[in-house]
Amino acid sequence: MKADYRQIAADILEAIGGKDNVDKAAHCVTRLRLSLKDQSKVDEAKVKEADLVKGAFENSGVYQVVIGAGDVERVYAEFIKLAGLEAATVAEVKSAGGKKMNPLQKLVKVFSDVFMPIIPAIIVAGLLMGINNLLASEGLFVEDATLIEAYPNLQGIWDLINMMANTAFVFLPALVGWSATKRFGGSEVLGIVMGLLLVHPDLLNAWGYGTAALEGDVPTFDILGLFEIEKVGYQGQILPVLAAAFILSHIEIFLKKHVPNAIQLLVVPITAIVVTGFLALAIVGPVTRGLGNVIAMSLVNVFEAIPVIGALLFGLFYAPLVVTGMHHLFIAIDLQLVAETGGTFIWPMIALSNIAQGSAALAMFFVYKHNAKQKSMASTSAISAYFGITEPAMFGVNLPNKFPFYSAMIGSATAAIFITLNNVQAIGIGVGGLPGFLSIFTDKILLFIVGMIIAIVVPFVLTFVLSKRYMKKGEIEQNKVA
Repeated sequence: MKADYRQIAADILEAIGGKDNVDKAAHCVTRLRLSLKDQSKVDEAKVKEADLVKGAFENSGVYQVVIGAGDVERVYAEFIKLAGLEAATVAEVKSAGGKKMNPLQKLVKVFSDVFMPIIPAIIVAGLLMGINNLLASEGLFVEDATLIEAYPNLQGIWDLINMMANTAFVFLPALVGWSATKRFGGSEVLGIVMGLLLVHPDLLNAWGYGTAALEGDVPTFDILGLFEIEKVGYQGQILPVLAAAFILSHIEIFLKKHVPNAIQLLVVPITAIVVTGFLALAIVGPVTRGLGNVIAMSLVNVFEAIPVIGALLFGLFYAPLVVTGMHHLFIAIDLQLVAETGGTFIWPMIALSNIAQGSAALAMFFVYKHNAKQKSMASTSAISAYFGITEPAMFGVNLPNKFPFYSAMIGSATAAIFITLNNVQAIGIGVGGLPGFLSIFTDKILLFIVGMIIAIVVPFVLTFVLSKRYMKKGEIEQNKVA
């Protein structure tokens, strides 16, 4: 039966206190995101009773209603009509809700706002790098040879894919510069210029910096004979361009307030770029590169020293971090690890956590024997989680019933320990679910697949076994996902 999107929007609007209680509304891939004037007016039970709604929660000052990919756009279109609102962006809603956040939540929000718009480019790059990795892997398809060596006519395809795969990582500072400058209130085009400046061909490639430093052959800019600035680029780096974008935006904002309108176009851009560029290459870049190295190597050292504990904690608590929104911090850490070590051990564990949540939701499909709506929700949200979008599974099925969520956490931790002990790493960030094996280094793909099997089987079995106990208590029926 076709969903009545207007009625669903009306039901949600009534349950959250009516149109007078809504400040701004936006939507992401799966959720309505609402900035409300008074959170106490929300009848959460009534929100969850609305058709298609898989869950609802408040995070960082924003009330979020989980609906699902595709349907959320149609519900949103009717919602803003009924509420008499203009369409807003997720960033605008977050900004409105941000006034209610603590300092840590605000820091997480910055990372979320900066990285969410560029995630598609990063994922595409990771997948293409994975495909490139498969083509160039010796012995994977052809004994004692790569596919390219066995079939030389594939060389052109390999070169093309390699170029496409590297583009987002080589010019990552430009992507971050655009998104971060937009987030900090500056001109996006200046953010792009600043990002490109940090990877200019005249600068030493960041990946060759270590060798040049060891040989004492790092090129420099001689500044009037007073001091020198190293000619070093920041390919693949996150922190330098984030800091530079912050400085650039605030210089630009300051100048626009104090420079007459008649000469702003001449004075503001050139001053902002020159001052920020100088600071970025002379001070900000070296300092933040060192900080990024410390963060990356500290994580590596922890996981090398106590791999079981590190994997256990990450596997257990990544899903709860998703609930709080703090998981966005790991995008920067992943990218920093790739830049510094050539691979990341964090992202494979994230992919397994997503799979574990999907498996717990899939088990609930069999637990819900006679409720067609709940069975449908469990199956569709499980498929969504298997392809990297876990919110419908977590908020619609697993968290309301609790024990599937705990089962998924245990399965995630078990799988994380296994792959960590076997040093499974990804060449980049890919799709955080079943297709994740494409981004794993080829010599570790089979081990990652074993980890995937663990992340599928353990949560499924635990959820099914625990359901017997909860059904006896009648708690599953009390926690209906309506």
